[in-house]
Amino acid sequence: MSADVVTGRLIDRFGRLHTDLRISVTDRCNLRCTYCMPEEVVFRPREELLTYEEIARVAAVASRLGVRTIRVTGGEPLVRRDLAVLVRQLVAIPGVDEVALTTNGILLADQARALREAGLTRLNVSLDSLREEVFERIARRAGVARVLAGLTAAKRAGFRMIRINAVSIRGLTEAEILPLAEFCRREGFHLRFIEFMPLDADGAWAREQVLSGAEVRAILERSLGPLRRVEQPPSSDAGQPAVDYAWADGGGRVGFIDPVTQPFCGRCDRLRLTADGQLRNCLFSTVEWDARRVLREGGDDPTLAALLRDCVAAKRAAHGIDTPAFDRPARAMYQIGG
Repeated sequence: MSADVVTGRLIDRFGRLHTDLRISVTDRCNLRCTYCMPEEVVFRPREELLTYEEIARVAAVASRLGVRTIRVTGGEPLVRRDLAVLVRQLVAIPGVDEVALTTNGILLADQARALREAGLTRLNVSLDSLREEVFERIARRAGVARVLAGLTAAKRAGFRMIRINAVSIRGLTEAEILPLAEFCRREGFHLRFIEFMPLDADGAWAREQVLSGAEVRAILERSLGPLRRVEQPPSSDAGQPAVDYAWADGGGRVGFIDPVTQPFCGRCDRLRLTADGQLRNCLFSTVEWDARRVLREGGDDPTLAALLRDCVAAKRAAHGIDTPAFDRPARAMYQIGG
């Protein structure tokens, strides 16, 4: 089928243009973070997961509808064999400007070079604490030394855009804020604090556990000095979820992703493809569109394009976490993709 058969853009009924696709490649993970996964879990059978070729086909159709950036996620994407093969396929898709990866970093030391050589340009590494005892309390596994080794390997492999993602949980991570900030300032990483969201598999999330971005920012400023909000130029990624601040002393930037206290739904440009081939228009969507069925029942590219358009057309104005009518999704974060 020729590439010009599928054309157009993915614009929802609120005028939001969708240019970013988050692709989960697995629901498996080598950690068991409390905000994401249960301790005991039954994973999807491997035959239910999309192949790399199926993933690349969906991404190629999405690119012809205006998707320009792709982020590979999980579970933990690096537990899936030969991930660099998929990265190479995604990078080669016409119209795709950037392929990035979100990882917990445990396996990064062994794979950083291959990923960089495959064309990966940006890394987001999850790291909630530099202290092993706190890391294990959150992740229910050991791992700080391996994550730090992965970050070192990533820098050596040539990655220049490395973000550290840290989830903020009241009563647990307050003491981790300053050490993480000092570490990232020293190493040249872009630190981002993320509010705890109701996507934990155990269903234990409570609003009282949310340590807001404003509170985290106040902790940072009391000890490390003032932060100045960075205004994004019109040409930048307007749909990015973070609000970035620069240190007044020139020590880099720190961002805040505040989906609970400061929802950013109005500028959302994101779609998601789960590891088992379901399209989602929001992390908190309660409805999915079955791309795997189209792929495996002989559907053509226009049919995939129609599915993408239907998914976007059904997108709500906002996720509603901050409203009494919020309806929590049945799937947890590890099953959706970060």
